Order: sequence, then structure tokens, then C-alpha cells
Amino acid sequence: MLKPLKIGDLVLPHNVVLAPLAGITNLPFRILCRREGAALAFTEMVSVNGLVREGVNTLALLKSSPDDRPLGIQLFGDTPESLAEAARMVAGYGELLDINMGCPVRKVVGTGAGSALLREPGKIAAIIRAVRAATSLPLTVKIRSGWHCGDDTFCEIGRIAEAEGCDAITLHPRSRSQMFSGVAAWDQLRELKGCVSIPVIGSGDLFTADDCLRMMRETGCDGVMIARGALGAPWIFRQVAELAEHATFKPVTNLQRVEAMQQHLDLFCREAGEAIAVREMKKHVGWYARGFAGAADIRRACNTARDLQDLHTLMERIAAIPDDYQERT
Repeated sequence: MLKPLKIGDLVLPHNVVLAPLAGITNLPFRILCRREGAALAFTEMVSVNGLVREGVNTLALLKSSPDDRPLGIQLFGDTPESLAEAARMVAGYGELLDINMGCPVRKVVGTGAGSALLREPGKIAAIIRAVRAATSLPLTVKIRSGWHCGDDTFCEIGRIAEAEGCDAITLHPRSRSQMFSGVAAWDQLRELKGCVSIPVIGSGDLFTADDCLRMMRETGCDGVMIARGALGAPWIFRQVAELAEHATFKPVTNLQRVEAMQQHLDLFCREAGEAIAVREMKKHVGWYARGFAGAADIRRACNTARDLQDLHTLMERIAAIPDDYQERT
């Protein structure tokens, strides 16, 4: 089920990508996920108002490197004019632009951006039309199924997106009102596939390699976008490839877990310095420390970590914990 994915004139080697995640998908995390096999990674959400008003400070979110390509840039805003201007400003920073029309959090929705746009199909059409005219980069949108449960607008929005020049569409099949509760309605991906001819990328409840391949198999979607499933588990991309090729994979060992944590910490130190690296890695350790004996104790101890030595001590403790698993079949 893994296959090349063509989005406009961008051809990815396979169809498993890393989602944009606010506060998470900075340069260190993107590089780590790429090393594990992500075919495409996105920046954090970039505010178009921040770009236009603050310029340099917001552009820092677009910092990249040669081993961080191809790069998708996700923009959020609520007017055609501001989004088009932002698209022109970031044109040289990445290989693909995405417009966020699905974020459910209050501070984004309150500005009229994110999933608030799902209530205004006419505005969505105007936004995509303006951005399409402003850039020649591959253009995608990321949406939810609708504002409230039952008022599903995803097919209508999909048709609009295709008509106005989008090259692909990503659907997280939950309504805005659901936030992240309940179960993602994967059958809506199959429905959207029947409404449009551009690639449909699926998101939502992708926490294991099995989930990713099952979504593609059950819905016929053209690719999957992993979000929360990559937190503390960047190896999920490698596991998807292993499962697709060999019908089996081995769960990560505690030593491999620590190796990933060390890579992540080193990337953070190189990018942002020790103080910021320690502060940021503490939340990531909370995700890495799952699924093994003593994980809860590690998470508690991480709350009081103050420096690199404290983090290294925690990693040594994890590495010393025996693995207890059987090979997946």
C-alpha cells in the first residue's frame, strides 16, 4: 500500500507524512522523523497575521536545513488577502503550501481561522482562489468533517478545493465540536474519495503502523498523515514501511527508545542551546516514557529535571530496563 504520492509537481517517494503540530514540529523533531522515514514534514502552524505584522519573528518558524526537505509550510488565517500575501512571503522557504482549515482550538477558531472556516464555504473558495493566484507551489488544505457532528461539509469543501486549484486535501474525519474525543469516522475518507479526483490524505487515530495501513486499506485514501501517533514514537514511520514490506515489525526496544531520545536532544541542543533543549525535551520525555515497566516513575522524575545530566540519567534508567515483548506477526 505504500506508493509514491504526487501532489502537484511534487512527487514523494511514499505516502506516509508527518502532520503539522503546533509547538511540536519544529526543525529538530522534523529531522528526527525524516530519519525514521517520513516522506514529507510540515512546519508548525504559521500565523499569516504574524508574518505580515511581525515578519522576522514569525519567519523563524520556517527555519529549515538541507536534510529537512521537502518541507510543507502550513498557514492559518481568515482572509483571502492576508493568506495570499503570506503565500508570497514564504514562497522560497518550502516546497508545498497548506492552508489550515481544521484546527479546532479556541484561540485559532476565535480569529475566524482554522475550522471556523468550515462554516463559510464561500470564504473558503475565495481564500483558495487568492492563494492559488499568489503561488505556483503545490497547494493543499487540511480540514475536518464539519463544525458540528452531523453537519458534514467535507465533500462540499473538497469539491470547492479542487475547483479552485488545490492539488490535494487532507481530512481529519472528526467535527470541530468533537475536538479529539470519540473515534474518527474513517468512512468519510472513502466518501471524500468519491467526491474529488485530487489525492485525499487521511488523518485521525493513527497511533500504530497497523492503523496507518488499515486506514489506506479500508478507505482507499492516497496517503496518511501521522500526528499524535508520532509523539514519543518517531519510529512509527519506519514501522509502517516494515509492516508494508514484511507483514511484521518488531516493537522498539528500550535501547532504541533512548537512542531516539538522545538524537532528539542533540538536535535540540544544536538548534536552540542547552537551556531551551532541556525545557522542550521534558515534555517529549513524557511521550517517550510510555509502554514499558517503570514509565510512570520516569515521567514523574522528568518533572524535576534541570539540566542535560538529569536527562541523561533518565535515559540511562530507561536503557537499563529489560525489554518485555514478543515479535509482532
